[in-house]
Amino acid sequence: MPIETLTFGCRLNLVESEAMQARAEAAGLHDIAIVNSCAVTAEAVRQASQAIRRLGREQPDRPVIVSGCAAQIEPARFAAMPEVAAVLGNAEKLEPENWRRLAASNSLRDGAVRAPEEKLQVGDIMQARGAAPQRTRALAEHTRGFLQVQNGCDHRCTFCVIPLGRGNARSATIEAVIAQGRALVAEGAREIVLTGVDLTSYGRERPGTPSLGALVRSLLAALPELPRLRLSSLDAVEIDDELRDLVATEPRLMPHLHLSLQSGDDLILKRMKRRHGRADAVRFCAEVRALRPDIVFGADLIAGFPTEDEAMFSRTLALIEECGLSYVHGFPFSARPGTPAARMPQLPGEIVRERAQRLRDAAQAAHRRHLEARIGRRLAVLTERGDSGRAEDFTLVRFGHHVPAGRILPVTATSCGDKALLAA
Repeated sequence: MPIETLTFGCRLNLVESEAMQARAEAAGLHDIAIVNSCAVTAEAVRQASQAIRRLGREQPDRPVIVSGCAAQIEPARFAAMPEVAAVLGNAEKLEPENWRRLAASNSLRDGAVRAPEEKLQVGDIMQARGAAPQRTRALAEHTRGFLQVQNGCDHRCTFCVIPLGRGNARSATIEAVIAQGRALVAEGAREIVLTGVDLTSYGRERPGTPSLGALVRSLLAALPELPRLRLSSLDAVEIDDELRDLVATEPRLMPHLHLSLQSGDDLILKRMKRRHGRADAVRFCAEVRALRPDIVFGADLIAGFPTEDEAMFSRTLALIEECGLSYVHGFPFSARPGTPAARMPQLPGEIVRERAQRLRDAAQAAHRRHLEARIGRRLAVLTERGDSGRAEDFTLVRFGHHVPAGRILPVTATSCGDKALLAA
């Protein structure tokens, strides 16, 4: 039976899940399940635990290996689960030797009950150094590939547990990124998405090293045959001048930026220990839109942060319109153990849930306006499986007929649904 891999959380986890599966297969492992966990919310941890229990019920003889941020932060929790055969830390999961060691041992096959500490291969993630770039295979039938160029984060936002799971910021070299980019293009990728934990901090842990803008410029120069390059989540205050210039002038860099904004209220941003204010976010979107009028913005926003009152939350809602956001990921605040925000005065759960729903409703309305504004426009759509594709600004387009994946087609949107444009 082939390896089954379950991935929770971010695009970075998607990339690393493929890397883990490839290492497991190279080590000769099969008929195992890999669970790559997320720790960003309590719900994400619960879902991973639930999936592990389900795997144990459905296939009790199939070994389950757990990794990811939740496993790194709470290794004992997962090692104590009887369904789990091994727990690999976020650094250990990418080391081929660890997979070869598992394949060579009897620990996955003899059925013996082991003490939790015998299952653990989890080191101190804060000691991790360097970041070899990881990549997916070109996804969606040779349409899109994800390329990890950075890992870890040096910031300590009060709500965020991810530095405890990912360690300090570290970046891959430009040469290594280009090599992996060439491999993706050779596999047929028409679009590459650069990803990382704190992507805009690329290179900043080493004085004198290139910035994210320099990486993007070098990658585009080295891969003239690549039609599209896209960036994952960015911190607007860290975007360097070279990257801003590329956004304005480089047509192969897609006009879609997803920003880590989190709140629209200055006091809440201060209590979150963010590095920008409300005016910074509004000004950035206006300035970049002036440089590239077809740019589209998305953002992450949190509802119900500790001490947030109704007026503070209303400023977050208003930010959607003031920044002209088209894609909003709205989250209810989730107190994570070990973070300063977990020790702040918490809002009642019903208020958090109610505000999160209002945030999602506002996000849906904003996206609907985005879609309606594109009806009748000519769009260049990179086709994917399922007779759909993505326009340059990441708008989902569905076709009323079969289209092969991996082509860039000029289309005109004729109408829209709740989540996508429709094209004849």
